[in-house]
Amino acid sequence: MQGLIVSSRRESLQHFKKPWAHDHEPVKGLLDAVKAIKPTVLIGSSGVGKTFTKEVVEAMASFNEKPLILALSNPTSQSECTAEEAYTWSKGRAIFASGSPFDTVEYDRRVFVPGQANNAYIFPGFGLGLIISGAIRVHDDMLLAACKYTKGCGSFGCTSDTGKL
Repeated sequence: MQGLIVSSRRESLQHFKKPWAHDHEPVKGLLDAVKAIKPTVLIGSSGVGKTFTKEVVEAMASFNEKPLILALSNPTSQSECTAEEAYTWSKGRAIFASGSPFDTVEYDRRVFVPGQANNAYIFPGFGLGLIISGAIRVHDDMLLAACKYTKGCGSFGCTSDTGKL
């Protein structure tokens, strides 16, 4: 990881990262980026396990009432943090979802049921649609349309009392 995506690196950034560049001094490391930007959501999809450390989750919880922690990398051994870590380090305030299944967690006399947020809902139909249509690229509007359709197919949402997304 090269740290926060900042405007001063705009010339060396890959084209798809440029719209996300911050007008900020370069920041190395996830903890420093979290402290500088104060995000409401952490999305892990790099396949680099254990990147959401205790310090990172505690920092998220210090300025978010309900920090949203999405540890989406697979397999489980490469998850950015475990459900138990997210709930424990946030003192039971995190809303957590992962790409891998995690067991129910008990913390402070409460039971947390981790949610799974992966591509299982979209991938089969989306992949088939790409093949049938002969698409050579996946565009943002295609993904947005799939997300909008999927949203209407079931009961998705946040259950903040159990920390589940």
